Amino acid sequence: MKAGVFAKSLIDPKHRHAMTELLEVLKKRGHDIYCTPSLEDFIHMNLEGISPRVFDNFSKGDNEIDFLCSVGGDGTILETVSIVRDSGIPILAINTGRLGFLAGIGSSEIKEAIIAIEAGQYFLEARSILNLETSSDVFDFNYALNDFVIHKKETSSMIVVHTYLNGEFLNSYWSDGLIVSTPTGSTGYSLSCGGPIISPKSDSFVITPIAPHNLNVRPIVISDDVVISFEIEGRASSYLASLDSRSQSITNDVHMAVRKADFYLNIIRMNDENFLNTLRNKLNWGYDKRAEF
Repeated sequence: MKAGVFAKSLIDPKHRHAMTELLEVLKKRGHDIYCTPSLEDFIHMNLEGISPRVFDNFSKGDNEIDFLCSVGGDGTILETVSIVRDSGIPILAINTGRLGFLAGIGSSEIKEAIIAIEAGQYFLEARSILNLETSSDVFDFNYALNDFVIHKKETSSMIVVHTYLNGEFLNSYWSDGLIVSTPTGSTGYSLSCGGPIISPKSDSFVITPIAPHNLNVRPIVISDDVVISFEIEGRASSYLASLDSRSQSITNDVHMAVRKADFYLNIIRMNDENFLNTLRNKLNWGYDKRAEF
């Protein structure tokens, strides 16, 4: 099989160890290895007998690799969206980060995961993607796995985000900003701002205000088949717009709307993985600290 490897950074020793382990397993099991340009030097300097092919990104119709291994935390997986794009290439998420809602494979489970992929003993979990449309070019890649965020900048004053669903007025949010989250992103920034946790298979978005002026304004769950558009007011002439970890300064005259993209990110899951187990384990649901004493 043809396996791609990607890591946002290998500064952390945990990341380097996991990447080395992964590459050695792939080599021993006879897989063709592909890597991003940032990993090419690391492979040549640390591993003998591996001559990887280099790639930047893929798009629909590209079948150059069978799966892509993401080594890091959930932030690394967010960056893989701009690599696999709409190609449908599955992601094997190896967790060397902290919490890891998306990255479910531990460093000690790498060999078992690769063997399971070879045997077809896995399933694909399709995660919905946000598509941002703007009246002028803002981002090089207008898609996000977690969320789209509008946020104030350079002032302590609030902004007003007039929000519409399919052109129908929803609300004017007086706040520090607004989050539009996918089910995947519901356990991220939206959750920290009081938003609900949404099951990955829910066909929905969450709109969550950031520090709203009116305390009766709460997060709302909506269907993901609508187009959400915005008009921004504020004392400042610009504000921040973010797609996952990428942010740009935008002026008030830029028109923006988000909708569900026409493709998904496919994450490889082992047969013993499921979302409910992840919630209990990562959030310590049902854990009684008193039992330690």
